[in-house]
Amino acid sequence: MNDYKELKTPFEEDLTSSPYPRPQLKRDSFLSLSGEWDLYVRGEREEYLGKIIVPYPPESRISGICRELKPSESYIYRKSFFVENDFFVSRTLLHFGAVDQRARVTLNGVTYPDNVGGYLPFTYDVTDSVRVGENTLEVEVTDTLDKTLGYGKQTRKSSGMWYTAISGIWQEVWLESVADRYIKSVSFTPTLDSVDITVDGGLCEKTLLFDGREYAFEGDSFTLEIESPICWTPENPHLYSIVITDGVDRVESYFALRTVDIREIKGRMRLCLNGKPYFFHGLLDQGYWSDGIFTPASDKGYLFDILEMKKQGFNTLRKHIKIEPDIFYYYCDKYGMAVFQDMVNSGEYSFIRDTALPTLGFKKAVREGAEKKRLEAFLSDSIDTLSLLYNHPSVVYYTIFNEGWGQFDADGVYEVLKRLDPTRIFDTASGWFKPCVSDVDSEHIYFKKIKLKCCKRPLVLSEFGGYSCRIDSHVFNESKTYGYGKCRDTEELTRRLEDVYLKEIIPLIDEGLSASILTQLSDIEDEINGLVTYDRQVVKTDALRMKAIADEINKHIKALQGE
Repeated sequence: MNDYKELKTPFEEDLTSSPYPRPQLKRDSFLSLSGEWDLYVRGEREEYLGKIIVPYPPESRISGICRELKPSESYIYRKSFFVENDFFVSRTLLHFGAVDQRARVTLNGVTYPDNVGGYLPFTYDVTDSVRVGENTLEVEVTDTLDKTLGYGKQTRKSSGMWYTAISGIWQEVWLESVADRYIKSVSFTPTLDSVDITVDGGLCEKTLLFDGREYAFEGDSFTLEIESPICWTPENPHLYSIVITDGVDRVESYFALRTVDIREIKGRMRLCLNGKPYFFHGLLDQGYWSDGIFTPASDKGYLFDILEMKKQGFNTLRKHIKIEPDIFYYYCDKYGMAVFQDMVNSGEYSFIRDTALPTLGFKKAVREGAEKKRLEAFLSDSIDTLSLLYNHPSVVYYTIFNEGWGQFDADGVYEVLKRLDPTRIFDTASGWFKPCVSDVDSEHIYFKKIKLKCCKRPLVLSEFGGYSCRIDSHVFNESKTYGYGKCRDTEELTRRLEDVYLKEIIPLIDEGLSASILTQLSDIEDEINGLVTYDRQVVKTDALRMKAIADEINKHIKALQGE
């Protein structure tokens, strides 16, 4: 597939173990279908490729396949699995975390409607096809890198800021048995001392178990008042556990008390967390690993990224043009890491139009329209993303379009999404090609000093930095590297970051800057501008000195809070 260096991560000890994939709607009836499957490729004929480890994409080393899917081919996943009689309650659901890019699912000879799109979960009711004893599941995958669908940073020929394309199953697969009338979803809309709970599905009479007390209610909604409330922040990520029962159906979940909004503080419009001005001190996080590309070898990969960046003083990750499995957001909720979530770009990208000229200052352009198929797919996926992540307190901010790439009817898309979720901040166009409506003014600055002017909206520096630092024996491409300014060693990298924060970023906080997103958390393939190497073996920056930067930021925020 390529001659790049094999980089092993610390997370490769057990490729078959996985946590419960959906902590916010947890049931006892869970049967994981991840692990070994048989993989075939179908082109002019069908050929057996061997055993693949799901949920790692076939292009990845740890999948056991390490092979690129050609546009004219399809992959055929097949798995036999056994189901005990006592697993079944009434109905059976088959869940897929994500399959890129088109999937046709057949269980015991029954074929279900195709799923289109590579980043969101989907579910089939397989009650009529699943059976006690041996079952056979087949998933046929095609992936032509259709750009009318979300595809993010994937490319057939990886180079620079474009990375290896993946295909196939890249998140968990599992069975769940539920009641005939089961709870399909639960949503939590918090204030600072209460939470509105909405239940979709189930019977009319329901019971909440919270803090040792039972609350009975009828219908689909209930408001829970919280005594002595503790609000969620990255510094104190307090979560409340809850159990909802409905006849024989029982689900475990959690919520947090947290608000994010915009307020005028000392003459500047600012992002506020729980009613107080807050500075989101963050990193660009693209979610790539040298072991499984889109999928880390274990959930310890997510934990490493979150906890190591907290050690460095960061409180925010901008999840860039990728949607992760639910377990990532759960760990952000649990351990305290705010998330700025990007929608997944579609459409053709032009380096000259979308990056080069705007970087030089030419930030006004006529945007292209979107064909109906792409428009509908982008809106549908964006709406589903809001629904998927609605309950996660860590998710505070959405980016709709990034640097003009694929941008269309930005104002109209903002209006649709903001109406569906008014509890979050929406950045309509991160970087440039400004729309009329957005919650923030969002800027990208590379290759020059950071100078910004505050206007009528909170100011966000949504990308900057990108300083490359090569760590020998931990680079993916020995012959070519990519970044936005070169540092000779880790000392120079840390010193340069100290300079840009202390001299350019922090002085802007008093002028209205509410967030800054440094490029980036980790190296990715050719790109070596991360704070950690692609294999997560080396942290390049001095944690104590980086934490001192965060402490200085916090001093300014406390002054704004009147503390």
